[in-house]
Amino acid sequence: MTSNTTTDATDAAAEPAKLPDPLYPTVTDWVNDHFVLMYKRTLGGEFRWCAQWWQHAEAISRFTALWYAWEALRLQGSTGVGIWYRDHLDHQLPILLGPRGPFYQCTETEHLDPHQATVTPPPPDWWDDTDHTTGGEVQA
Repeated sequence: MTSNTTTDATDAAAEPAKLPDPLYPTVTDWVNDHFVLMYKRTLGGEFRWCAQWWQHAEAISRFTALWYAWEALRLQGSTGVGIWYRDHLDHQLPILLGPRGPFYQCTETEHLDPHQATVTPPPPDWWDDTDHTTGGEVQA
């Protein structure tokens, strides 16, 4: 009688490990059902909020980064959430809710579209062999 132990182990190693389903399936769920319930601040002055946070591209990006990191680090056992606070939330929270963050023109009850910076495209030959920071030719 032969054993298939080696074959079974090889087959198991070849299959990618199934990651657990996220606790919050979308960033909207995470913001609405976790973030706003957990991280309460007195609004106005130092802390800003917009009920239409999803209208702010920067907020979406930052919340998505926080959510992804939170979902991963919550699974890390005893220190995962602490690392998430230190490396992620403690950096992002003052920016997100800060007086010059993405919600700086909004109030909790009024959304104002943020000012969009304008861009002037460079001339067609701008990115040739000229170093425009010094005004000279790029040396190869």
